[in-house]
Amino acid sequence: MNDCLSLSLFHLVMMAALAHSLYLTPMSAPIDDLFILPACTENLQIVQVDRDFLLINKPTRLLSVPGRHPQNRDSVISRLQVEYPSATIVHRLDFDTSGVMVIPLNKAALSNISKQFQARSVSKHYTAVVAGLMVQDEGIIDLPIAADTGPKYKICQQAGKPSVTEYQVLARDEQACTTRVLLHPITGRSHQLRLHLQTIGHPILGCEFYGGEWASAANRLLLHATDLAFLHPHTAEPVFIDVASPF
Repeated sequence: MNDCLSLSLFHLVMMAALAHSLYLTPMSAPIDDLFILPACTENLQIVQVDRDFLLINKPTRLLSVPGRHPQNRDSVISRLQVEYPSATIVHRLDFDTSGVMVIPLNKAALSNISKQFQARSVSKHYTAVVAGLMVQDEGIIDLPIAADTGPKYKICQQAGKPSVTEYQVLARDEQACTTRVLLHPITGRSHQLRLHLQTIGHPILGCEFYGGEWASAANRLLLHATDLAFLHPHTAEPVFIDVASPF
């Protein structure tokens, strides 16, 4: 796998420094010490408007909720509340991850959809491009995840929480030595997809946390929330949204 891409030590050091600046600032740090995130110039797409919720497509490098620094206020929810003041967050996507989200518009919808997430009855799929050529066409990654230093996580058999990801290979690019894969997280641990794939030797391209030498192999994290399925909070009818990966 290492033969597929060779990066200089300079690039690795720079990526590590960037990851530290973006994510490793302690929550107790003074406001003046917090990192100011680069502005997201991409538009947030509203895919569907329902009386109880919005279905949206979040661009990469946009927070789901405002950050602590006053200049990090731009986020999914702050943008939406300009036109939809009652909009609330029921789940999140990482800053670097793009893709579909459901945004409740009232307390009843928030409560109902939140219970669906807690019961793991909400179905989610992600598309990713990972390093190396995956051998098996499909499989299950069952590795417990625990908190590590800062915002990072680790595989830990002793203290980790059960974490399960199903994957299916969509395509292999032998020239680039990468694999496009569809991911179905059964559980929803923080950094689950990134860490599971890195642990089996196939880190997601552009991942500043766990990508190693592949962190700068793409100009963004190649992870996209492709589809989402749940029950309508008012009618109990199935709701489905899918948005194709932009990469």
